[in-house]
Amino acid sequence: MARLIDDLLSLSRLEMKSYAPASGTIDVRPLVEGVIDALRHLAADNGVDIVKDVPSGPVEVRGNGDELTQVFENLLENAIKYGQSGGRVEVSVLPADPGTGPRVSFTDHGPGIAEEHLPRVTERFYRVDVETSRSQKGTGLGLAIVKHILTRHNARLTIRSKVGEGATFTVNFPTT
Repeated sequence: MARLIDDLLSLSRLEMKSYAPASGTIDVRPLVEGVIDALRHLAADNGVDIVKDVPSGPVEVRGNGDELTQVFENLLENAIKYGQSGGRVEVSVLPADPGTGPRVSFTDHGPGIAEEHLPRVTERFYRVDVETSRSQKGTGLGLAIVKHILTRHNARLTIRSKVGEGATFTVNFPTT
């Protein structure tokens, strides 16, 4: 119940400032690496190895470090919990390329998400599999929070998945 209340309050705060752009420049590499370190125990408990692909140089985006950390925590935690049957989660940080901004991806090799669910997974309380979600103790608000934070950062979330092949959640930051 406490997690649900915390998530509802967090979502409410984000909605109140959803049109206030995030300011400041931040290197996402240390944020992602900190999230990986913080969630290694959860991965180990679930029998999941985290494989990271992070460049050596900075990957800067405009944004708020605390909010982006929350995005990365939600996405990595989901990949660990819901993709645990795949035994591996890959996290990659990609610097900007010509025509694209920086990207951060989380790939699991679990059961995947059926195509008809993909447009709705960022809705509040939407669950692809109610029983699995309940057993993982999710609040049903994590991806809604991710979506609101990314809107504030002028970024977007893309989701690619095939049933039986896992899922990839990618945060696409704008070009600078």
